Amino acid sequence: MNRRYVIRQLGLLFVVLSIVMLLVAGWAALVWERGVRAEWHPFWAFLMSAGIGLLVGGGMWVAARPQSSALGRKEALLLVALSWLIGAALAGTPFFLWAKLSADANHGFANPLNCYFEAMSGLTTTGATILTNIHTLPRSILLWRATTHWLGGLGIVVLFVAVLPSLGVSAKKLFRVEAPGPEPEGVTPHIRETARVLWLIYLGLTLAETLALRLAGMHWFDAICHTFATLATGGFSTTDHSIGGHDPLAINVIVVVFMVLAGVNFGLYHQLIRRRFAAVFRDVELRAYLGILLGASIVVVVCIAGMPIVMTTGEVMQPSVGTAIREGVFTTVSIQTTTGFCTADFDLWPFLAKGLLVALMFVGGCAGSTGGGVKVIRILIAFKVMVAELERAFRPQVVRPIKIGSSNISPELRQGTLAFVLGHLLLFGGGAGALMVFDASANIDITTAATASAATLCNIGPGLAKVGAVQNYGWLSDASKCVLCLLMAIGRLEVFAILVLFVPRFWRSN
Repeated sequence: MNRRYVIRQLGLLFVVLSIVMLLVAGWAALVWERGVRAEWHPFWAFLMSAGIGLLVGGGMWVAARPQSSALGRKEALLLVALSWLIGAALAGTPFFLWAKLSADANHGFANPLNCYFEAMSGLTTTGATILTNIHTLPRSILLWRATTHWLGGLGIVVLFVAVLPSLGVSAKKLFRVEAPGPEPEGVTPHIRETARVLWLIYLGLTLAETLALRLAGMHWFDAICHTFATLATGGFSTTDHSIGGHDPLAINVIVVVFMVLAGVNFGLYHQLIRRRFAAVFRDVELRAYLGILLGASIVVVVCIAGMPIVMTTGEVMQPSVGTAIREGVFTTVSIQTTTGFCTADFDLWPFLAKGLLVALMFVGGCAGSTGGGVKVIRILIAFKVMVAELERAFRPQVVRPIKIGSSNISPELRQGTLAFVLGHLLLFGGGAGALMVFDASANIDITTAATASAATLCNIGPGLAKVGAVQNYGWLSDASKCVLCLLMAIGRLEVFAILVLFVPRFWRSN
């Protein structure tokens, strides 16, 4: 295994993250110059964190000169996995240094593990937080939280492929490991050009939503932070009330629209740009994705139509069809796209509505989107395989190809899909069991443990009960937080990129 090449590229990751931190530090300095004294400590925290990152990353880049720049499958898996696991440590450093500089020993960020949890949640676009009183944080800290979402949306590694020519022909292997979905395909013949196209589309949507939210009445800072969280399907907000702290209906509608767009395969947007409308409309996964959103929204709206709805702000909305449609649709879209924004405390909703929302956590968005979960295309493949096996039970002589649209599903893809779904379920159960053990003294209940496991593994954020829409993860033990951090990384990198690190044969030379 070419470990020196992996170390060298990890050093480059540190440099890139440090440069972004310097930009945030510069913004903090400008705000401080305008009289906002609370930005003084964050400025130094970001400056020192960037210095650490540049020093360590530069040292790794210079010291680890590989004899070969070849990047095999093992090296690609290792590089991607370590990029997220170690990158989160650097991304969490500003949180820790700010807490130390501000001499607030009681703040959640005084615990380095909490900082790592918050950074991992940001980079994996999970949106789970250990914080309370979020609105009291300096704005530069809030901006960095949102920026980790934006960077993690299409993946730091995909950004590398887009902008770093040093990866050469290895870029394709790296892209295919990191890009979400069962079989990521390029939208152009060259993989680096593919990554550039995807990031340009991502940037265009970012600008469009920011402008739309500003025109709808949201301040520029909040518009930028919520746009970063929306398009990354992350969920970090600038207040404890999540998006529920912003009243205008137009804001809710804009966020819903862009959450839906973020859950779509970004390759389809390239098809739209090239005027291949028929190919987009024929896309089976897209139609299934929109159909699930529509059907689930109708069920949730019907469930909550006759009951008062408690908002994340604590306000109680009296029963009305309009309120049920607004909150039901918003919550359904937020959960399935794995964004995790909340406007209402859905933990108080009827059992059917909550059960459906938990099921949607596992469905997630489309392959090639910024969403998490199992992905719609895998759900379709698993369903097709189940139907085929059902027919084989009473007609074993029939050999019928399994198709998604006009494409045949190969035996390898079927096997990989079923293995992924099984792995997802086993990890979900294992995570819930670990939380029940590690937090038994805190009287954790099965609903909390199960939905916390699902919400982190599927990169959603809020669960039910003690990790619900108006709760947080700060009360969990350090051991449980470590488990959830691992689940977040596993879920973001599609399970196998992390799990292979625990296989002894992976570390052998051949």
